[in-house]
Amino acid sequence: MKVVIITGMSGAGRSRAADWFEDQGYYCIDNMPPALIDNFLEMTSVDTNRLEKIAFVTDLRSGSFFDKLSKVIDDLRSRKGIDLTVLYLEASAAEIVRRYNEVRRNHPLTGGEASVDVIEEEKNELKAIREKADFILDTTNLKVAEMNSELDRMIFGGSGSSNFAINISSFGFKYGIPSEADVMFDVRFMPNPYWVPSLRRLTGNNKKVKDFVFRHEISRQFVDSVHILLRALVQGYIDEGKYHLNIALGCTGGHHRSVAVANALAEEFKKDGMRVRVNHRDLDLQNKKR
Repeated sequence: MKVVIITGMSGAGRSRAADWFEDQGYYCIDNMPPALIDNFLEMTSVDTNRLEKIAFVTDLRSGSFFDKLSKVIDDLRSRKGIDLTVLYLEASAAEIVRRYNEVRRNHPLTGGEASVDVIEEEKNELKAIREKADFILDTTNLKVAEMNSELDRMIFGGSGSSNFAINISSFGFKYGIPSEADVMFDVRFMPNPYWVPSLRRLTGNNKKVKDFVFRHEISRQFVDSVHILLRALVQGYIDEGKYHLNIALGCTGGHHRSVAVANALAEEFKKDGMRVRVNHRDLDLQNKKR
């Protein structure tokens, strides 16, 4: 019997993950108290009710019942006939606050407004469970389709270090620094396409802008150097139990240079066989202002 436990931070996308597992033929149960998981599996193991694939969503909404989850995971992993997978979902505090504000719902930990302090408290309470996870998925920059793609890759595409992901984002300093970045680079030293009239209304996704940026040797040297540096650090992140590295590249408006450089750096990591996600944070914001 295949059993999946979906857990993690509130607002990180557990319900979305359950929807994906349901589409894969899993019988899904939301807000399951951990203490009842074993009873349910016993009930469904008899021939008349037998289920082959089950996914449980369990989290801090279970209150004191949630404390038993760690023991339940250990017990299930020791049982014959149970193929257990623990999926832990997380996202940056700023993104979770934004999601809760968008839907105007209270945070389940306190029953009140979601705040960075509340989210950090929840994160600390979940540390022990996070360490037991087979897969950890950071949904900060993921749309639903991208999240589904990552789940497909994780669940059906293997395990171990291949699940390490590099998240590369571009941004504009004029709109603020991304709080979720592990490593940040300022590319405002590069020649700016904004001052070329024919390029001003284009973006770093356009070949003309890309060619302009990388016509200059300093830009090419930067991408090569950053790629070499970070590639050498990836194994260290994996050894420390990290599942992703968030790299942010900023220029003035997040429209030209940072976009082109983020795309180029992503291509280098893809050549290495790494899983790479690219997000251009401020492109839409820029376009709306034009």
